[in-house]
Amino acid sequence: MKRILILFVGIVLAFGLGDSAWAQRNTQNKYASIIIDVDSMEILHARQIDGLRYPASLTKMMTLYLTFDALERGDIRLNEPLQVSAQAARTPPGKLGLRTGRSITVEQAIQALTVKSANDVAVVLAERLGGSEREFAVLMTAKAKALGMQRTVFRNANGLPDDGQFTTARDMGKLAEALLRTHRKYYPYFSQKTFRYNGRTYTNHNTLLGKVDGVDGFKTGYTNASGYNLVLSAERNGRRLIAVVLGGASGKSRDTHMADLIERGFKVQKQVDKKRAEQFALNADERRIKRVVTPVPKTDTIHAFTLRAAHNTTGTVRVVQGADGMRIPTRAADKAPNQGWAVQIGAFASAAAAKNANLLTKADARLGLTKAEDIIIPVQRSNGIIYRARLGRLNHGHAAYVCKTLVSQGQSCLVIAPS
Repeated sequence: MKRILILFVGIVLAFGLGDSAWAQRNTQNKYASIIIDVDSMEILHARQIDGLRYPASLTKMMTLYLTFDALERGDIRLNEPLQVSAQAARTPPGKLGLRTGRSITVEQAIQALTVKSANDVAVVLAERLGGSEREFAVLMTAKAKALGMQRTVFRNANGLPDDGQFTTARDMGKLAEALLRTHRKYYPYFSQKTFRYNGRTYTNHNTLLGKVDGVDGFKTGYTNASGYNLVLSAERNGRRLIAVVLGGASGKSRDTHMADLIERGFKVQKQVDKKRAEQFALNADERRIKRVVTPVPKTDTIHAFTLRAAHNTTGTVRVVQGADGMRIPTRAADKAPNQGWAVQIGAFASAAAAKNANLLTKADARLGLTKAEDIIIPVQRSNGIIYRARLGRLNHGHAAYVCKTLVSQGQSCLVIAPS
């Protein structure tokens, strides 16, 4: 029988108390803002951009990101009906008022999030993609880390109040940029001004759509603790900005401030472009272009870390087949001495969710898991099968480091000793 070494007893308590203490201190400090030039990724304006804040319904941007990921993989279809659980139906407003046992299509769910910001619909998507909202939140946080959102932790799919769920203005800017870069084909959903469902027409909460020149999408958010949040993207003359405002005092003052930031951002962008052009002209006579070919040393190290690179490690391929019918190819790295340790990322209701959790965790370059073995273990429980997501072929020190890092980010993790 495997011996399980649990690292997070005490560490989890310490970080949990830390999060709560932060929440108590932070309620009066809500404001933050940033403007990003999407083409150059330069920051044109910054105020408190790394201060921890509550995301509120901006959380749904990550729920949608993982939905778009699933669409691209073919795991779901736009016309697929999603069943509404009792848990989803009980979700607090604002919501569509979905009833238990009814269904809503994936495309309707996307529109309900981008236009209406429906909390119950976010839970429906989370349960379809992660097995449960809690498991989906683990995937959300893992994706955030893979995107470089190092100060973001998600606890639910809709942004309803939770002291352990927080982000920063910089991280929200990164998420918006990643949505534009990776899922540009789905961006028009964020531009949609109205959405009709079950005989009712809903109007987009983003009132700056069509009112401020160039503004064409993204998301609003509000809770008492967060204040009024807004992420916008705007394009003028082929140049695009992303702007984030967190902690506005009211919806109206937030929108007025955001409109001012957009104008200021494009003005600064022009000034930066002009200065860059002048510098280029002044130095033109001094430049001597030399082409130097530097030999690239052969190495097996992956320097450009992506999800694709993480999945293409060398080793022996094996297949795990879950009860849900999904065949999961895993790739085991060559075994080295003292590398029989593993880390368990979580337990999920479906094999697909477990596989995704492993893939997202391996995509965090700081963890050094490119050669870790993907392990998915089905376990029969009284209420059905769960799937344990593990990454193996590690030594004890590496496994301990991975779990300590994940726990510090608000994720669960177990260190699994060799058999």
